[in-house]
Amino acid sequence: MFAVLFAILLVTVGWRWFYIAALTCKRDMTALWAYIKLLVLMKRYERKNLSIGDVFQKHVNKYPEKMAIISETQRWTFRQLNEFSNRIAYIFHTHGYTKGDVIGLMLENRAEFVAIWLGLSKLGIITSLINTNLKGSSLLHSINVAKCSAFIYGEAFEETIGDITSDIHAKLYQFNNCGNKQMRNLVEDLTALLDSCSGYEVLPTEAQQPNHHDKLVYIYTSGTTGLPKAAVISHSRYIFIAAGIHYTLNFKKKDVYYTPLPLYHTAGGVMSIGQALLFGSTVAIRKKFSASAYFADCVRFNCTIGQYIGEMARYILATPPSGYDRKHKIRMVFGNGLRPQIWTPFVKRFNIKKVGEFYGATEGNANIMNNDNTIGAIGFISRIFPQIYPIAIIKADSDTGEPIRGADGLCQRCEPGESGVFIGKIIKGNPSREFLGYADETASSKKIAHNVFKKGDMAFLSGDLLTADERGYLYFMDRTGDTFRWKGENVSTSEVEAQVSNVASYKDTIVYGVTIPNAEGRAGMAAIYDPQRQVNLERFAEDISKVLPSYARPQFIRFLTNVDITGTYKLRKVDLQKEGYNPNIIQDAIYYYQTTSGRYGLLTNDIFEKINRGEVRF
Repeated sequence: MFAVLFAILLVTVGWRWFYIAALTCKRDMTALWAYIKLLVLMKRYERKNLSIGDVFQKHVNKYPEKMAIISETQRWTFRQLNEFSNRIAYIFHTHGYTKGDVIGLMLENRAEFVAIWLGLSKLGIITSLINTNLKGSSLLHSINVAKCSAFIYGEAFEETIGDITSDIHAKLYQFNNCGNKQMRNLVEDLTALLDSCSGYEVLPTEAQQPNHHDKLVYIYTSGTTGLPKAAVISHSRYIFIAAGIHYTLNFKKKDVYYTPLPLYHTAGGVMSIGQALLFGSTVAIRKKFSASAYFADCVRFNCTIGQYIGEMARYILATPPSGYDRKHKIRMVFGNGLRPQIWTPFVKRFNIKKVGEFYGATEGNANIMNNDNTIGAIGFISRIFPQIYPIAIIKADSDTGEPIRGADGLCQRCEPGESGVFIGKIIKGNPSREFLGYADETASSKKIAHNVFKKGDMAFLSGDLLTADERGYLYFMDRTGDTFRWKGENVSTSEVEAQVSNVASYKDTIVYGVTIPNAEGRAGMAAIYDPQRQVNLERFAEDISKVLPSYARPQFIRFLTNVDITGTYKLRKVDLQKEGYNPNIIQDAIYYYQTTSGRYGLLTNDIFEKINRGEVRF
């Protein structure tokens, strides 16, 4: 009977399937067990209708004097965090705020940041977590799009808020480092209010409690273009994200986490802080990321797990060797954006046993994780049971991200080695598959594809180009729109950025395509942050030719004297793309690739005009 069944399977799926299944069985079963534990937890919390505050209270009761959040200047126990959050709840309850109201919060990394939104959540109030880098119109947009009825900001942002106060319709509360500070008109002193209600460390009993699926916070996506969008994070979604990474990477309650990431984003504010709130662990935070202090802090706080994002790992790798490089107790680092080109140098230098690279958008449901240390992979699709976690890569236009549909009007799956847009099936009511979208419903609709693999189904469009190998490992290729075509070939900006940065001694690099008159496609241009001009262009040209094919090598080099970086350490390129290679509007030095000599020459106004006339060949 078994032999017959085996023969049927062999004919149906082929012997190659059995070979791949044997290679990936341990990986997939490990992930499946973690997923089962996550679903069991989510189901139990849903049945009990538990909120974040409810789960946190259990840890407060269990070990009140254990450290919850620590930093260079603060050491807060679970009891202190809970009492502060309850005083926040008391103040805003007495001020008339109720379940469903939205209050903005703009505060640097500190224990009070967590305590404030946690306290507001106990009243069912939604906290809009504002990026502390925002100013002017983009800040005003973030406040307005969330429809904030009140806005809490730190003393450090007094001037920033003062510039737009007349345009803010929300009631203002300023949190000061000490009490009795002179306040602007119509601004409440939150620190003074907290001091005045000492003794109200118990949650108001008459306040309406939040439900498991209620909205918890708005977290703004910080893309490299456009205005921020407020993504909806519910209590259940917060638990799913924090618990998901906990089980998938086999975190322990005794682990001490280090995150220098901003707490207004998902990575630091949910994945790391969630380990304290939901699992009773200690989390060390830092006001602002410092590459040279990263492992020194890990030693100082006895951390066992470190977090990174974006370009952080490269910044850390570029620091001079230190006695802290291997003195730490870090058993694992996790995050997203560790490029394959520096993965091995990073783990070797700092003696990192495991890297938990993950991928996922704040608002998305297509979240994946590399659970077995495969270099460069951001996650995987199971080849044994892909239907358990319904994610896929579909064929799409690399410029627009629009799905390419077949004759039946449905989307088409990509084959191994073929890049396409990553999607996640939407199932309403399922926290692992639901798409809660943004506060702006119009923006939400643009991220949903309908009639994907069958009529009536829906999927979240990530907007990212991924590719999968035969074993199901997934690799990030680019953002849609961040690839360009040159000399008949598609060029990935992220791949070129990684190689250019390596050749330029790990300097900040932004790569984009620019149009040249009388030339098909777009030529590559690399903007390198090098204010001291340490890059030797002759050596650069020689080295870049060894790692990139001719069509992918930058045709233009711009040396930046300053650089604009987003809150998640991504380099902005929209302004650079607009400026192109025009020396008449750019103050930075620009060089162009000379095909005859194989070197880069200074791009003068005269050369610029020759390029426009088609007299310079590329």
